[in-house]
Amino acid sequence: MLAAPEPTLTESEIIERAVALRPVLLERQPETEQLTHYPKDTHDDFLRAGFYRMLQPRRYGGYEFGLPAFYRVVTEIARGCPSTGWALSLTAAHVLQVATLFDEKAQDEIFGADGDFRAASTVVPVGVAQPDGDGHVVLDGTWPYSSGAPYSTHYVGQTLRAPATPGDPPGPPVLFVAPRAVWTVLDDWHGVLGLRGSGSNSIHMEQARIPAYLTREAFLLDLPVEGGSVGSKLHGNAMYAGRAPSFFHGELAAIMIGTAYAAADEYARAVAARPLALEPDRTRAGLPDYQRHLGEALGLIDMAEAALRRTAQDWMEACRRNVAGEAPFTAVEDNRLALMFLNAGRTAWDVLQGTLFRTAGSRHARDGERMQRYFRDAATYWSHVGAGMYEPLTRRVGCDRFGLPSDDIPLIP
Repeated sequence: MLAAPEPTLTESEIIERAVALRPVLLERQPETEQLTHYPKDTHDDFLRAGFYRMLQPRRYGGYEFGLPAFYRVVTEIARGCPSTGWALSLTAAHVLQVATLFDEKAQDEIFGADGDFRAASTVVPVGVAQPDGDGHVVLDGTWPYSSGAPYSTHYVGQTLRAPATPGDPPGPPVLFVAPRAVWTVLDDWHGVLGLRGSGSNSIHMEQARIPAYLTREAFLLDLPVEGGSVGSKLHGNAMYAGRAPSFFHGELAAIMIGTAYAAADEYARAVAARPLALEPDRTRAGLPDYQRHLGEALGLIDMAEAALRRTAQDWMEACRRNVAGEAPFTAVEDNRLALMFLNAGRTAWDVLQGTLFRTAGSRHARDGERMQRYFRDAATYWSHVGAGMYEPLTRRVGCDRFGLPSDDIPLIP
């Protein structure tokens, strides 16, 4: 057993740390975009705060906090800097799938003696896992959009099982965990509209050898968790027997809600500082229209966050029922939860672009303006593959209610 750096740290305390960091992250936004990832000072702040260990098993030096607390921290960090919130979430979160699927031997090696674990990931399979006949597999390929790659200690990736006979099609999907020593980060996260500081670089492997026990025949969009998992038994925590798609949509919703709050903060600051042309002793904050715009935005963002928190609790309860044998955590339940999360993120996007950005004024659409940055970041979220699952998810939920098969509706085109 490996003790956490602060064994008595509570969920409320780690949330308070995230809130306290917001002003610092706000000031580092330009530097974060320039670097294309958050600066080392921010990384050190996260290490000290324990953010990377929120979902990590206690057995390996983590805190095993629940989803509501994790999403709340992500929301607060994104409120300080959306790119930073994105990168933090998408590196601190994949510990959940690793702790769910891999056996004790693999987890002992992955988390090591100090429990230092952060993992970028992408869901689309690249290349094949080629056995080398010596208990290892060889990986080749480039995995793009690996958010948080610059500070990751591991890579959680998808590939395909190599065909048994040359010329045959590849086998089923393979999930793998590759340590930092066997891959490199490409300097290719440039020229994007938003989330410029998210460190979503490509990961490249060339004849990378990893032990076969660091692979599992599994697909992140359909984890084998019904009735419990290796991880839920090893750690005695039902959270390690949950499905990944809905959890992933919760991550994106938390980031988007934090970004919307950031835009509301900037809107309040900018409007209160803008004097009226004909009454310079008054500001726009005194006009009914701007009061209404801000109030409407805050009401909708608060509603989205309430949906995020409630759905996170539902996810935890689905895990508990699954392990207790009361009700399996099925794809049907996963679809429902995923759509709830996606609707929360969609609501935040709608109010950010339709109310806050639209009515803030053109001067705030200039380069270097925070409101422009938030709009770019949010628009990039809405072009992400996760947001693109909205239509197939609505179909899946409808089919589930009609009693029709839905698993043949692909989430990713």
